[in-house]
Formats: sequence, structure tokens, C-alpha cells
Amino acid sequence: MSKPISNSPASPPVTEPMVRADGTYATVALRQDAITATVVQTRVQGVNGANPGPDLKRNLDYFLECIDIAQSYGGRSDLLLFHEFPITGFSEWTRDQHYNLSLEIPGPETEEVAKRAKKYNCYIVFGTYARDPKNWPGHILHLMVMVKPDGTVVQHWKQRNVRGMFPGGEQYTSVIYDVYDRFVEMYGQDAVIPVERTDIGNIAMSAVQFEPELFRCMAFKGAEIICRVATGGFEFDDMRLTSYHNSVYTMICNNSVSTQGRNPGFFEEASFGGSGRSAIFAPRGVELCKAGPFETKELARIPIAEFRARHRIPDLHLHLYRPVFDQYRERYAPGGYIDYIPKDKRDAFRYFQERSRWTHYW
Repeated sequence: MSKPISNSPASPPVTEPMVRADGTYATVALRQDAITATVVQTRVQGVNGANPGPDLKRNLDYFLECIDIAQSYGGRSDLLLFHEFPITGFSEWTRDQHYNLSLEIPGPETEEVAKRAKKYNCYIVFGTYARDPKNWPGHILHLMVMVKPDGTVVQHWKQRNVRGMFPGGEQYTSVIYDVYDRFVEMYGQDAVIPVERTDIGNIAMSAVQFEPELFRCMAFKGAEIICRVATGGFEFDDMRLTSYHNSVYTMICNNSVSTQGRNPGFFEEASFGGSGRSAIFAPRGVELCKAGPFETKELARIPIAEFRARHRIPDLHLHLYRPVFDQYRERYAPGGYIDYIPKDKRDAFRYFQERSRWTHYW
């Protein structure tokens, strides 16, 4: 049976401030002084939207096999980070297909992953499309998932989608910004930018790119390791500078090139770097390891106890910037998907064009 979800609607209210005034942050006791963290770079394979069951099983079986491989050679790891969509894959589906193939978290897939987490006494982090028919009927969610060594399943929502990058189309998946008021009402303010306190360090998870303010806030809230994921490419310096500016460890896992034929839905081109280049960075942006384009694992030792003993949250002179931030108005207001869910990407594009205060060009 699945364990309860942490950071879910059932989570207890947060009683302490989100950011402490003395530069420290909340933690739990560490199980060891140093950990081994690993990015596991595997291929992405979009499932057949018309008949997703067989492909979901194929992808899950391969995911589980890759966990075994990652823990079988080169030493055991305390933390495994996979890419954005190891089970559902990524492709061009109709919205109805997309909803039907999305996972329920927790569910049978995470139960299988939990068996591996228990077997290897490790944390396993990955991204997925998901659905929650009870609480969010009709919504396709974009989640980060952590499975803990005891089988507990943690889910963190993606904070926002990038807008204006794909001409004529926008993402219709529901993220926190697009359902903001209802999300906060259900889960609390702390769940908007959550940090999971674990016995291997404080871990934040994200599939967001091009918004450094988000990762600064994670660091304010005590993140020590930020697990980031991508599909099809990312800006390498964006990841490195997350560590450089916030003095935290950053892990990024992207998909590999596919040696089994092209992934349905996109070319493995070089936009935003293309496939591969998964990496781990130390504080101040020091590159600890970096993958090539193919399936592999790359690992790094993190002296988490030593790091924690001297680490403090970022030093920011907020008075200089607060007047500017107070006057800033977002390009489009939050909450757009509370009362309306677009039918497809073109409908989402139309909807955001109507709601935008200005056009942003990438």
C-alpha cells in the first residue's frame, strides 16, 4: 500500500516563518556526514496516446531497470535524479490523450519505484505528467516526485510554465501560477516553493527554467540541494549559476539521445543545448561532473554535514530592490486556469494572448 504523500493537501500547517531572520534554516538530523548524489541520464520515449498502457509499462520497466543499473556499478548512491518524463515520455498528443496517459500520484507506478527506493535505501527523484481526478478534475498536472527510502511519496507542483517560447502554441498543463489562489487555499503558502527536509539534506525540486528568482527563494527557505530536470535541452549556465549565486548544490538531469529511434514529437536538435549534459554543481558554480550525450550516470560526493555547518541563506540587500518589485506587474495575471482550461495548445495561445499585458520574445 502506498505511503501518505508529504507536502500534499494533508500536510500540517507550517508554524515557523518561511525565512528565518538570523540566516539559519530548519533541518532534520543527517543520517551520515557525506552522501553520493547521482544524475541518471536515460532516453525519453513518448507513449502512444491512442493506446498508452503498453508503452507506460515499457517505460516503467525500463525506469526500474535503470535504477538497478545505477545502483549496481560504480558504487551505491543516496540520491538518484532522473529526467523530466521517464514514465510518460514527451510527445505531441491530443489533450484528451494527454490527460488519460498522465499518472495518478501515488499510484501503481510509484509503488514500484518505492520498492527500489526501499531496496537501495535511497531517494529517487523524477518528473511526470499527472492527474488528480478528485481534487483537480480535468487538469493535467506537471509534478516533481520524490520517493523516499521508506516508500513515502512526495509531490511538488511545477511553479510556472514558460510562455511565448513556442509560436502559435502554449502549454495547457496546470501549474501553480495558473491556479494560484485555489492552490494556496488548498495547500498553504509554504507549498508554493517547498523544500523537503530529509536525512541527506534539504532538497528542492523543479522543472522550471529561465526564472532565477525561484531558486533564490528556494535558497532563502533552506534548500541545500536543488534537483532540476529537463527534456530536450536546457541552458547549462542557468544551472551553474543557480549554484554560483545561491551557494547551494545543483543537480540537473536531461534526457540522453535516443539510440532506439527518434522520440515521437520532437527532433533531438541543439536548441538550448539538445540532449545530454546532465551535471552536478557545487556551491559557487564548481562543476563536479558532466555527462555526454548518451545514456549514463554521473555522480558526486557531497560533504553535506560540513557544508551545513557553515552554510547560511543568501545575503540579499532587499531594500534596494523592493520598490522596483512592488511596482512590477506580471505579464499576465495568475489563476487563469481556475475557471477555464484550454482545449489544446492553440487555444492556450489565444487565451494568453488575450490576457497578456505585453508580448515577450525569446
